[in-house]
Formats: sequence, structure tokens, C-alpha cells
Amino acid sequence: NMKVFQPCDARETEQIIKAVADIEGPCYVRLGRLGVEDVYDDSYTWEYGKGQVLKKGSKVAIVATGLMVQESLKAIEQLKAIEPTLINISTIKPIDEELILETAKTHDVIVTIEEHNVIGGLGGAVAETLAPYGLACRQYMMGMQDSFGRSGKPKDLLAHYHLDASSIAQKIKEIMK
Repeated sequence: NMKVFQPCDARETEQIIKAVADIEGPCYVRLGRLGVEDVYDDSYTWEYGKGQVLKKGSKVAIVATGLMVQESLKAIEQLKAIEPTLINISTIKPIDEELILETAKTHDVIVTIEEHNVIGGLGGAVAETLAPYGLACRQYMMGMQDSFGRSGKPKDLLAHYHLDASSIAQKIKEIMK
């Protein structure tokens, strides 16, 4: 019955923290160490269990959470020819099944991006959502591969694990060739 959240900016964090006080059962809110820029303005209202399409594109969809939403927004600037969709998933469990299924039906590729181990995270949740439906959509999981974590400055770690904007853009360009 654990609910899992990972907000992408301060506004979303504030709204999720206030919401978990009223949610029945245990909740886990994952926050990073690195300061983040605003993704949303004051008009934003977070919805429990719902993802948000931040940019509508075609063919490839980036499904990101937390800090990776920030890096994905920067990566999109380098991907103008590809025009990816960008989805913020701040509620990992329960995941927005309807949005994930619709994205798989309308895109050739889904790339999940998370700043921790790819095993048991957002990528797995997306795959588990798609599997029972047998949807034909390639999926790639960007994150820490099953390896021992390192310590260091957050921006250096993003580059080391190929999770900075440049690495995200490069990976998506390779996938779309």
C-alpha cells in the first residue's frame, strides 16, 4: 500500500507534501539534493496519481520524474528536429496508467529517465503498466544501471551516470536513428 512520489520543482513538492498528510496509508516522497528551477507557475495544481504532459511531440516520449524533468527540458532544446513529448510523472505509485497507455499507443518509443537505479523504479513501473496490454512500443530506461553508487557533487554525478541534458539528448538521437 506504499505510495511513491517524486516532485520536479518546489511548487510540486509543496503540494505533494501537503497532500500526503491526507492520504491513507504509507507514503514515500523522494527528494534530491540539487536545487531545481521552477517547472510550474503559481497556477499549477498537482493531482494525485496523474502525470502531466509538459510538451506534446510525436514518435518519442520522454517520461521523467524529479530532477530528470529539469534535465529533460534542457535536452529538448537540443532535440528540436525530433520533437519529443515530455511527461512529468511525480506519482510513481500509483502510476497514471491511462496516460502511459495512451502514450504507448501514440509514440514509437518511450524513454524513461530517473536519477537512481533503473531496477524497481519509473522504467519498471511503465513496463509493468504496458505488459498486460501487449502494446508495441520500444522502451529504454535511462538511469543508474545496476552498479554501485558513487558520491560527489550532484552535477558531476549526473554527467558520470549520463543523466545530464547533453547525455539525454545524445541517447535519444541514437535511439531515433
